[in-house]
Amino acid sequence: MFYFADIAPKTFISYSITFGDSFRQAKVVSIDLDRQHVLLHDGEELSFSHLILATGSDGPFPGKFNCIVDRQSAIQTYEDMVKEVQKAPRLVVVGGGSAGVEMAAEIKTEYPAKEVTLIHSKMALADVELLPCVRQTVKEILIQKGVHILLSERVSNLPMLTLNKFKENMTVKTDKGTEIATDMVILCTGIKINSSAYSSAFHDKLASDGALKVNEHLQVEGYENIYAIGDCAHVKEPKLAYHAGLHANVVVTNIINSLMQKPLKTYKPGSLTFLLSMGKNDGVGQINGYYVGWLIVTLIKSRGLFISKSWKEMGQRMPC
Repeated sequence: MFYFADIAPKTFISYSITFGDSFRQAKVVSIDLDRQHVLLHDGEELSFSHLILATGSDGPFPGKFNCIVDRQSAIQTYEDMVKEVQKAPRLVVVGGGSAGVEMAAEIKTEYPAKEVTLIHSKMALADVELLPCVRQTVKEILIQKGVHILLSERVSNLPMLTLNKFKENMTVKTDKGTEIATDMVILCTGIKINSSAYSSAFHDKLASDGALKVNEHLQVEGYENIYAIGDCAHVKEPKLAYHAGLHANVVVTNIINSLMQKPLKTYKPGSLTFLLSMGKNDGVGQINGYYVGWLIVTLIKSRGLFISKSWKEMGQRMPC
């Protein structure tokens, strides 16, 4: 996010260019299962023979951006955020999951002179599904970069803090009595399944986290023509874009096969592939359950964050 001056225009890819008249930018407010209609916030109704639910997850900016705005406004929001970071000599990142550790590492990589503190409520950083050696390497990279780390502490005065804006001499307090003077606070916690579009229609098909219960074909339980993919599918694996792509391939194949009366494809979670970009020249992760270091992660992810691959998949040319 921070280490390329022009990263924001490359991050947002126009759906309308790829899908043309088949694309609607709107919020789904309800799903009528009997009539097989989807109702949008502007009053438009869309009928379906097959439905794929891919609502993803929601959470605080800048890790998530789920506002209904045009592409240029979204780009400007992130560019404004970078300017705020540039003004702040001291920053606190709240949350040490994958988003938080990547955020802290990126800021410290691009702005080594800034004082960056990462606060995490658990003892180990990054995601629990990762190998212990990967999580330990994440910690070592952050320490090497000069990030101050507070583990097993929760921010206790979050509602009183200004988020994502430069504000001199704020004080972040934790439940352990620690106080940190800072000039900017970035929140990287509170990610949850974005279930508002379907929770009413599928109230009896929801897992405890709001995801939809699916079978081995990724069909919502009890429905042959309705599928769930990505974060909103209740599959025992980490919520990653990589896995969402695998889900999509299975679902598209299954819809085609169902129309042609062919057997449906089964989705089976495999060994975990998870890469953490710790700045443009560093990273760590695992591929199919095996540890990979900075060289492989840098070559695969850190320098481009898979952006060029996404543009190619959307059939568009990435801006220079």
